[in-house]
Order: sequence, then C-alpha cells, then structure tokens
Amino acid sequence: MRNVCMTHSILLFGASGDTGGHAMDQALDRGWSVRAAEPSFSEKFPSHERLETREADLIEGDLAEVMDGVDAVVSAVGLPRDPQTLINPPPLYTEGAVNIISAMRKTGVKRFVTISAAFADPDATVPLWFKAATAPLDRIFRQMAEMERVLRVCEDIEWTAMRPGWLLSRERTGDFEVSLDDLPAGKLRTRRADLAQFMLDCVAEEKHVHERPFIARKESITLETPPALIEELLPF
Repeated sequence: MRNVCMTHSILLFGASGDTGGHAMDQALDRGWSVRAAEPSFSEKFPSHERLETREADLIEGDLAEVMDGVDAVVSAVGLPRDPQTLINPPPLYTEGAVNIISAMRKTGVKRFVTISAAFADPDATVPLWFKAATAPLDRIFRQMAEMERVLRVCEDIEWTAMRPGWLLSRERTGDFEVSLDDLPAGKLRTRRADLAQFMLDCVAEEKHVHERPFIARKESITLETPPALIEELLPF
C-alpha cells in the first residue's frame, strides 16, 4: 500500500444513483474533482465548481474521451428491480467492465474501484430466508460474479471489487467491518454511505488492490428481518 494521496480526480459512473450520489458528495467534501458520467443528466443534477458532467454510454460508448486525465475510475452503477430487468438484465456489469478496462488501457488510468455484491459469491454466509427472498436477483448476482472473473485476469489494472451486503439507505457511520473471506460474522447489511466512504478510502490509500473485500455492519434487528427485506423489495 502506497502513501495516501490528498487530492484526486475521479471518473464516477452511477453518480445519479443512491450509492453513487454519496460517493460524489463525499469526494467533493474531500476536495477531489469529480467527473460524473451518465447516459443523460436531469435538470436537478447538482452543480459544483469541482464537478464536471459528461454524457457516456457505459456499454456501447467509447469511454476513452471521458476518462482521459483522471486519476481513478469509480463505478457505482446499479440496475433497477423491475420485472423485465430481473428477467433479462442488460450487461451493465460485464460489458460495462470490459468497456471501462479497454478505455483505461487506452488512457493509461490504472485504478478502478467498482461495486459488486457479497451475494455474487455463492459461498457467502447468508440466512436461507434471505437467499429465498432475493432469488429474483440471481441473474444480476451472476452477472456481478462474471464481472469479477473478468477483473481477476486483468493484472495490469489496479482493480478492487466491493462486496457489500444488503444495502441500506441510512446516514454514514464509518463503523463498518471489512473481511476478505466472507461477510463479517453476524452482519448482513451495508449502508450505502459507508460503502461510498470505503470505495473512496480504497482509491485514496490504494487499499485492496486485486481483492474483493466484503463490507457490512451490524444493524438493529428490525432492519435485518424478512419483513424489512420484503418491504424494501416491494417495488419489483
């Protein structure tokens, strides 16, 4: 691990999403420059003197132009949970990762931190009820696992694939546990704001290069039960 860099310029995919929004805000709070890349931006997308927006197609676009000049790439993209997407998810993680890596090689950018999932690992320790309840997400988890296989053969790229638990929208705590073998014992959930912090920490301190760290924290029992999961999955 090399010394901590005080400032960075990052290309951020998924800045409009829940986790990506936290990553963008926290990076700006650290004094970093952020280049947000999305297929399109709403009129409500925030502005900042160190925030640049670029329209880009993660799957089919040539990303070299939007990537040129940054220090690192951070991907916080996610897929919606509507029935059509669950049945036939677009290759956002697999082909998206290949496209990012191709552009990194063209531009000389080496550092890449991306979100995967603890549940991309079929051996991750999770309750049986959780596996049953999240079965509709299996195709997305399998795609994340394939993305990880793509990354593992990219020795020239300094990649890190984050494996959060069941994501939770709550304020950042910084009180999370990291493990390289499995979800931390007795922990199932990961706050999106904590995940964003950990991703940026890994960029700044060059932690977990060529690794797939699990990240989670213990939450109240009311947030870790089947009713809580069912309520949060109701949109699909």
